[in-house]
Amino acid sequence: MNASSASPQHGRHEHIHRFLILGKDRLFFYHLALYNPDLGHHYQAVFAFEIQDDGALREMYLKDLKENESKRVYYSLRCPHHFELPELQNGKEFKVHLERVVVKDDGSRDFQQMTTKETPVKCRPEEVLYFRDLTDRPLPYPDRLTYLAFGAGNEVHLAHQLAERPNWDEVITVTTSPAIDDATLKKVPPIVFESINDPKKVITESLLKKGQKYQGTISANNQTVDVTVGRQGWWNHTSLNTA
Repeated sequence: MNASSASPQHGRHEHIHRFLILGKDRLFFYHLALYNPDLGHHYQAVFAFEIQDDGALREMYLKDLKENESKRVYYSLRCPHHFELPELQNGKEFKVHLERVVVKDDGSRDFQQMTTKETPVKCRPEEVLYFRDLTDRPLPYPDRLTYLAFGAGNEVHLAHQLAERPNWDEVITVTTSPAIDDATLKKVPPIVFESINDPKKVITESLLKKGQKYQGTISANNQTVDVTVGRQGWWNHTSLNTA
């Protein structure tokens, strides 16, 4: 199903929030950020929401993911009712639709609403795993390629750390050897790939290639891990910088 939104508009962009869905065994949610502070999306953030629908949305997501796993298709929760994102840090309940995000041949994205009824979601303060305002003391470009690690068990997700603008936003699911313990992942630590220089600019495709192995260092504890790249769960090098 496709449906349009009647949410408030700021220029060409809806002033609503989308949260990327990542994982199968346990779901994590990554806010889709934009550098422009006027739109209210200038936050890189990771959450572990509770979807309050007896598993119906999760089942729909997992079924569709299985059918599209080899394609450039992403999934998100879209909240049709505006609120300021920092409110989540104090705990909040809100409602969402499930979306399928299809990347077309020309690179544009088609956001397809999958649910007909809004689904309630609860965010507790302890489920805000990472939250950073991109406009508050922006990070300088790092010398080496740097991502943020989060997840649980054998599902680890890496989100490109958003430093200076322009840049690119990416999330990939990986496996690591040795495993990264859940307590470390809950802190969403940076992981640095010392063998890859940071481009210090926007790029149009990932430097981490699916199926290939890279060595990374978790900066919080200097643990070295081998990272094997799996499915890409998000990519944006356009509206991130220009919206």
